[in-house]
Amino acid sequence: MAQKRVVAKMVHRAPLDVQEMLASKQGIQTLWEDLTPLARNEWICWITSAKKNETRSRRMRIMSENLLKGKRRPCCWAGCPHR
Repeated sequence: MAQKRVVAKMVHRAPLDVQEMLASKQGIQTLWEDLTPLARNEWICWITSAKKNETRSRRMRIMSENLLKGKRRPCCWAGCPHR
């Protein structure tokens, strides 16, 4: 029996402001690329689910800080409802 390969696909694309933040901070882009597609989806959905710009900005700051600390997923969040 042939084995099937499961390929994780991205549900979300990183918005422009997230892409700019990743490119602007040294080392963050490499950490981001090391994440699994599912983990990247979780971060993107967590950030884009914010209703206020202040919340979105705060979440982006938290994401960059947490990635630098080695955290791979948003903490204390139910997760992306799109998976």
